[in-house]
Amino acid sequence: MTSSRNLLEPAAELKFGQVGIANLRIKRLDSPGIAQELADKVHSAPQLFLRAPVVIDLSHLSSLPEPSVVRELIERIRACGMLPVGLSYGTSENEALAVSLDLPLFAKFRTAFERSGEPAVAPPAASPAPEPPVPASAPVNRRTPMRSLHQDKPVRSGQQVYARDGDLIVTNLVANGAEVIADGSIHVYGPLRGRALAGAQGDAGARIYCQEFHAELVSIAGQYRVFEDLPSDLRGQPVQAWLEGEKLHLARLG
Repeated sequence: MTSSRNLLEPAAELKFGQVGIANLRIKRLDSPGIAQELADKVHSAPQLFLRAPVVIDLSHLSSLPEPSVVRELIERIRACGMLPVGLSYGTSENEALAVSLDLPLFAKFRTAFERSGEPAVAPPAASPAPEPPVPASAPVNRRTPMRSLHQDKPVRSGQQVYARDGDLIVTNLVANGAEVIADGSIHVYGPLRGRALAGAQGDAGARIYCQEFHAELVSIAGQYRVFEDLPSDLRGQPVQAWLEGEKLHLARLG
């Protein structure tokens, strides 16, 4: 017999939280070329890209393509092993295209790109020339973190810990298959065996520090390195990671 309590309680609870969705910014509408580039990424780092959800950003094209063209692109992306889940950038034209494709529109999904100094949309031909973008080698101006998130318990396989608008400090293990993410820097005072993604909103000045380096992947401001075979001089050592331009560097601490 069903209790009165069960009848009153909802059968499910829906909440919105941080999820690891990638932004795929289309610079040139070349579906075969895009498919090959994505296939190469999936092959090089399947643990990061295989079945990764992606939002498609068409706003840097001079005009929005026809729905049939975007459908073909979506099918090619799926064939590569990645999963398109919607369109980004909230214009009325993008919204109409998303409706015709029966996809959601992520209206504010371009924050990291806009912070890098690039134009928000591709200007029409008659418009004045936009200000030149910030060179790739120039780091994004780092925002002062509002707070730090402290994680004292182990981060188990399959878990994700995200420090929004600040640094993440982990005083325990980050296990294989676990993920730690921060808009600022990441400090792990224990073994780092999973993935660490710092500068999640484009902060190129973020760093990653760990006491014992066994990471599967490290990323700063979207630049990443995958470790199937760890360098012998870094394995189990205190390590820091940082960006210089678009190159991610790692070195022993001390």
